[in-house]
Amino acid sequence: MNRWLKTLLFLAGSALLTRFIPFSSLFRNLDTMFHEFGHALMTLLLSGNVLRIELYSDHSGVTYSAIAAGGKAILVSLAGYPLASLFALLLFYFYSRDKREWGLVLTSLVALIMLVLYVRGGFGMIWLSGFILLNAAMLFLWPKVSKVYYLFLAFLTLEESVMGTLFLVYASVVTPSRAGDAANLARLTILPAPVWSLLFFLFALLCATWALGLFFRHEKAGRRVRLM
Repeated sequence: MNRWLKTLLFLAGSALLTRFIPFSSLFRNLDTMFHEFGHALMTLLLSGNVLRIELYSDHSGVTYSAIAAGGKAILVSLAGYPLASLFALLLFYFYSRDKREWGLVLTSLVALIMLVLYVRGGFGMIWLSGFILLNAAMLFLWPKVSKVYYLFLAFLTLEESVMGTLFLVYASVVTPSRAGDAANLARLTILPAPVWSLLFFLFALLCATWALGLFFRHEKAGRRVRLM
């Protein structure tokens, strides 16, 4: 079976199973956090100004930036989905190196930066604060359950990074003007929204394939060690 098809099937099964975990919906905002942070980070790298970031309870978000038109605006619109996919991949890389605490520190640091500098509004501030506190508890108070918690976050973020782009493909075909970043890129470039959304999806799927490869190699190596 094709590796990409295996990845899609595994993620679909994982997404279905995680729906049964209590309060799992709240943690799906982690992918949104990385997505909006990607827009903000690219804005800053291009000497733009991040005005504010909003996170919503329906797992959506928006970053308001002041950036010069043209190539810089294209790069800012491009950054969200790929950066979220790369963050998900990085979480699995840390896991494969037995550095889960690094992943928790990274996610907490991103959340703290957004909370202090950019996010305004009730839900976003409450969610980021609660997430930081929960990560701190896992690091310092409940280390025995931190592995399960970490894998839950990693898989949830990976699922959302792929499923979000898959939904974007659908939206860009049905209602192209409402296809978020793909619609923005279509207005800024000669490529239509469905092409941009498909590129986002393929990149997310590639990152997911690499991430799952890291996960299964780590688990296989761990089983070999236990059997010796």
